[in-house]
Amino acid sequence: MPPGRHPDEASTSRPLFSSASTTLYRVVLCCAATALALTGATAYAYFHSGYWDKVGMAQNQPVLFSHRHHAGELHIDCRNCHATVEDAAFAGMPSTHTCLTCHSQLFKDTQMIRPLIESSEQKIPLRWAVVSRLPRHVYFNHSVHVAKGVACFSCHGDVGSMALMEGAQPLTMRWCLDCHKNPAGRLSPKADIFDAVHPGGAPKTGGGLMAFYHVSTASLTECSTCHH
Repeated sequence: MPPGRHPDEASTSRPLFSSASTTLYRVVLCCAATALALTGATAYAYFHSGYWDKVGMAQNQPVLFSHRHHAGELHIDCRNCHATVEDAAFAGMPSTHTCLTCHSQLFKDTQMIRPLIESSEQKIPLRWAVVSRLPRHVYFNHSVHVAKGVACFSCHGDVGSMALMEGAQPLTMRWCLDCHKNPAGRLSPKADIFDAVHPGGAPKTGGGLMAFYHVSTASLTECSTCHH
């Protein structure tokens, strides 16, 4: 050691990591930060997309049922299959017996109707796949909405034009609150409530239907309205 140099001076002048190690550390840190940002952006895009809300996506059903044919072309009333929509929270789904009211005679020998025949013979109810699903902590009552002038197409879309039933609205909390804050434009005359296809024309934005259905927004945005 040269005279006059402190014993620790030589050790402190040497870098702890080499320049290559420092560069590698910076690259790994940048990659990790980028991956984290991309993961967050991907998750945000997914949870705000139709894939999460199933908007525009049809579900496989036990019977190949066409709403476009039954509701749109034949003009079968929604209540014929969803019998409790005016009286209960759950709109109801068609039973095997309901379907066989017609199809015990019509197309009964076709492969398309075979699941109905098997359901009846084996006495096993049809298990329809849910298209419009709400979280379990959300309370929704069909009869209340129908009684207050909310038409089927407001939430379920133009069902009469759908070959296979698909989600039409996101049914998120934000979407529901937008309606609860300003329901006037979402209400329909009684004659249009069960139309399978939107009748068209300008939306009713006046307060006439609000008064007719006795709709008040005073408590519509309270938590207890949807979360009992």
